[in-house]
This record gives sequence, C-alpha cells and structure tokens, in this order.
Amino acid sequence: MARVDRVAQREIRRTRVRSKIAGTAARPRLNVFKSLNGMYAQVIDDVAGHTVAAASTLDKEIRATTGLKKSDEAREVGKLVAQRALAKDIKKVVFDRAGYRYHGRIKAIADGAREGGLEF
Repeated sequence: MARVDRVAQREIRRTRVRSKIAGTAARPRLNVFKSLNGMYAQVIDDVAGHTVAAASTLDKEIRATTGLKKSDEAREVGKLVAQRALAKDIKKVVFDRAGYRYHGRIKAIADGAREGGLEF
C-alpha cells in the first residue's frame, strides 16, 4: 500500500466534509484555509458560486496589529469576516473546516466569527 502524505490526507478529509455540507444564499459556507504564515476565511454561496465576504491575515486591519500570536491573528480574522458578512445581512453560516482538525487556529477563527455575531 502506498504511503499518502499529509496534504493528500487533508484533501481526502476535505472532500468527505464537503460532500455533506453546502452553502446556500440563506446560509452560506464559512470556509477556512491555513498556511504556515497566514489564515484565510471566506463566506461562500455555493448555489450562486461566488464569495460573499472574505478576510485574511494579509488585510490592513490585521497587519496593523503587531505582536499577536498566530491564534490571536486567526481570532481577528474570524471577527473581521463576521463583520463583513453582517454588513451583507448574513447572520447564519455553515462552518467548513476544510479537512483540518477543529483546534488551534481553526477553532480560533470559529470563536472569532461567533464573537463577531455569526451563528453556526
């Protein structure tokens, strides 16, 4: 049996998770992506096929705050994406962890989004 690397294993988990959830106009999907240096979050309407709101650690609002740990930056990304989604009258979302384990920075984004006012 061939060895599957971590990235391929995450893609398998991501596919399994995505087969069970989908974002609609009434309840879009909050998708997260984690790299070594940054965190990215998008609110996606899968029916229309477009991104409604997005935020990342590359945004000016988050880059202006210096000296934060990665998990604190992720919490700020969650708050920012929640703020941008609420500006477009989106209050309820489906959380898509994209194959990542629900802890650390992924949990921090979810907590930040909840603090920002999103329900999921």
